[in-house]
Amino acid sequence: MKNGLLFPDYLVFFIYFVVVASYGYWIYRKKKKAQTDTHDFFLAEGSLTWWAIGASLIASNISAEQFIGMSGDGFFAGVAVAAYEWIAALALIIIAVWFMPVYLKNKIYTMPQFLKTRYNESVSLIMAVFWLFLYVFVNLTSILYLGALAINGLLGGEYLHVTMIALSVFAIIITLGGMKVIGYTDVIQVSVLIIGGLATTILALNIVSDKVGMGTGAIDGFKTLLKDAPDHFHMIFKKPTPDSPQIEIDKYLILPGIAMYFVGQWIVNLNYWGCNQYITQRALGANLQTARTGILFAGFIKLMMPIIVMLPGIAAYVLHKNGHLPQLHGGKDGAYAAVLSFLPNGLKGLSIAALTAAIVASLAGKANSISTIFTLDIYKKYIGKEADEKKLVWTGRVTIIIAMLVAILFTWNDLLGISGEGGFTFIQKYTGFISPGVFAMFILGMFWKRTTGTAAIAGLITGLVMAVIFNNYAPSWFGHETLLYTAFPTMEGDRQVWRIPFLICMGWSFIFTVAVMVALSLAGPRINPKAFMLDKEMFRLKPATLTLIVIMLMILVAIYVRFW
Repeated sequence: MKNGLLFPDYLVFFIYFVVVASYGYWIYRKKKKAQTDTHDFFLAEGSLTWWAIGASLIASNISAEQFIGMSGDGFFAGVAVAAYEWIAALALIIIAVWFMPVYLKNKIYTMPQFLKTRYNESVSLIMAVFWLFLYVFVNLTSILYLGALAINGLLGGEYLHVTMIALSVFAIIITLGGMKVIGYTDVIQVSVLIIGGLATTILALNIVSDKVGMGTGAIDGFKTLLKDAPDHFHMIFKKPTPDSPQIEIDKYLILPGIAMYFVGQWIVNLNYWGCNQYITQRALGANLQTARTGILFAGFIKLMMPIIVMLPGIAAYVLHKNGHLPQLHGGKDGAYAAVLSFLPNGLKGLSIAALTAAIVASLAGKANSISTIFTLDIYKKYIGKEADEKKLVWTGRVTIIIAMLVAILFTWNDLLGISGEGGFTFIQKYTGFISPGVFAMFILGMFWKRTTGTAAIAGLITGLVMAVIFNNYAPSWFGHETLLYTAFPTMEGDRQVWRIPFLICMGWSFIFTVAVMVALSLAGPRINPKAFMLDKEMFRLKPATLTLIVIMLMILVAIYVRFW
């Protein structure tokens, strides 16, 4: 692949880089206190506005795996994959209303701190170590590898390692300035990724209307998608029968119809948005109303994200189906890159800036969370007990650099095999096994006063064991059809295997985990001494907040009624 970038593309990207770097430096110089204050460095001293919190949440969430992976799933399965984004909006409502009051009232700044406050030191330490390994060796590495791969493809395919280093250095520069720099530069990052993403989507729809033919313009292009690919505009897949074609089975395995809405989708989204240091850290330093408004603002942005990260995939499907996308390589994951090849000069630079914004913001957010957990939950408690504020901040900065160097080392020659499994699958595989246990610990710990520390540890183990059994062994041990699940045949490499849909596995793992935790907790006191004290006033909503929630729910209902 030859480098198709011209001077306008480089100019657009250079302007983006200068604006982000200059604004970040200005924020850093304006608030020098971040150099010596841990609360300011890790949590922005509660100074992030609602729009900065919302933008930072989205910037940290959207990365190359969304642009590449969700666009690819849009190519393959259609609008149904948008459930991950739209259910996330609902999850953000739940977190804003019920989770944040619990965190803020109890002055929770890190997720391990939550576990120590609610359970005990052992649970906290176990999860702090686990989250560090997960964030460094799964999230940071996959974001860096996928991001470098995507941008390298746009640059011509010859600069993978240079791109990797450049992304890492850019992220380190932003992260070293602390949470406030990250939060406010994320506003620019989100603006760039939305503008660049929308430009790509509009261009893709224009090309569809031009090539396939139903008029001109993006609206006509969207009408063409509806007419030419009606099977790609259904949210709910029917359960396959023995006579169903393999493609319908494979779609159901990743998006198992109405069943995934009972438990699986909720675990994915509530655990990610509500029990994840990487995400919740943005709001933990603010007051309740600011945090709630910021989280709901992020929910509104999530409603529109499928337009940016999923719709280009459906456009690529229609173009490919009609023979107008010969540049498609690498199957469904090549859909987004194939669409980008149509971009005119200048817009290619904007697309690279949009991808860079998504990647760097995610890297910076993840690195900051790694630094926060290590510094506050491990170093301060067990290593440097007498360390002052300045030393803790510098420990956090050193941790950021080390974490990024480790990520570069393991992605340099893809030592973890991310390319073989696919980045999105790689992340889901290693986070999904632990999500049911972690979410059960948090949800029962928040809202059931009887939950014990012993039950929390047992729940974590149970969730992991049940996830492994359902994902890898249940079809061969218990058969392909039971009261709990149906397993379906699919191809992995050159062999046929039977698999239960991943979200169904997650749902049953969670249910069994909760059952074990409840049983063990019933053997303890009626009210655990470390239980959180809750009152109705904590969850009271202001009229403006309630209005935002109602509007969001009405939009979601309209979407599902239209595309059911």
